[in-house]
Amino acid sequence: MITLVLIGLNIFTFFFIQPNPPLWFGTTPPNEERFYYETAPLPCQFDDECPATIVGSAGQPIEVPDRTLWEFVLSLLFSAFLHGNLLHIGGNMLFLWVFGNNVEDFLGLFKYILFYLVGAIGSGFAQVLTNLGSDGSEVPAIGASGAVAAVLGAYFVLYPRARVNVLVPILFIWTILQLSAFVVLGLWFVYQFIVPQEGVAWQAHAGGFVIGALLILLFGGRPHRKRPVWQTEWRY
Repeated sequence: MITLVLIGLNIFTFFFIQPNPPLWFGTTPPNEERFYYETAPLPCQFDDECPATIVGSAGQPIEVPDRTLWEFVLSLLFSAFLHGNLLHIGGNMLFLWVFGNNVEDFLGLFKYILFYLVGAIGSGFAQVLTNLGSDGSEVPAIGASGAVAAVLGAYFVLYPRARVNVLVPILFIWTILQLSAFVVLGLWFVYQFIVPQEGVAWQAHAGGFVIGALLILLFGGRPHRKRPVWQTEWRY
């Protein structure tokens, strides 16, 4: 149930709270870009090295707010519900839908909420701390991918033998293969380091994955011998 609520909150935020998110790729509208700077964390805010104003992509000046540590943590949480376009939110929600259900079943209601929030904050700090003093220190980080990566890390620990359907191209023909979660998620984790993409917070992905794996171990999670059965009906 909580996984569905989280998906709903992300969708609601994208369509009804963000002022003007682009639906597809392209330049972020000035009012949406300003919204990111006002609500999402910047690494330079953590060590008080941000300039007073930043020039936006359209040439407009954007004021950078000062934040206390508590305000910075809250901005990390809020930014985990913001997304840049439909592909961004669609990919994150698809992964959360596929892998979140079984992790939620294992943890239960309250532990799962705590797990997700800690994953969002921890992965956010992974992104922030690895960008201090770099060119990315003045770029706001948004998206649920760090928190979702924590879910993937937990699934990797709990259900390494579970079979995952993967769509892959073989000789120009798209084919569905069944691979173990250990292989699929393990390759996904390694991919973050091998092919870091510009504009993608791969540090949050990798950090979230590690945090999720460690958290689930602290919550008593161990590899399951029997693979989980993906539920076609949700329990409320």
